[in-house]
Amino acid sequence: MSVAVGAKAPDFTLPNQDREPVTLSEQLKKGPVVLAFMPAAFSGTCTIEMCTFRDSASELNKVNATVLGITVDTFFSLKAWGDAQGLKFPLLSDFNKDVIRQYGVVNPDMIGLKDISKRATFVIDRSGVVRHAEVLEDARNEPNYNQVKQALASL
Repeated sequence: MSVAVGAKAPDFTLPNQDREPVTLSEQLKKGPVVLAFMPAAFSGTCTIEMCTFRDSASELNKVNATVLGITVDTFFSLKAWGDAQGLKFPLLSDFNKDVIRQYGVVNPDMIGLKDISKRATFVIDRSGVVRHAEVLEDARNEPNYNQVKQALASL
């Protein structure tokens, strides 16, 4: 079961693509956060999704929102992928799969890949409460970007 709208978002610290620790509660001091869980760096739909968030930066900046992309890939992979796509927001390595378990977004088997992340998006307000949650069963689908923007606009 994934973290529900209205619930307190579990706090965590993960390394970003530059191996620096990023803590959710610290990010929330700056403004709302969009957690974007993805199956795998360099994959087609994940690249489209992160580039869509990249291209929405000006809208997100208006509400001081930060996107945190999360996969179970290593930070080495995330660094190469982020640089290749010009992604300016943190890409977090949940290599040990702790955070995907906390958020209830584990995909037990995706084309033979065991226990990677489902595609899921959570909008978290500055007080740490989940205001929007979308967990997709089919990783080929993209999140509903309009719902993410609406949730941010309502904060």
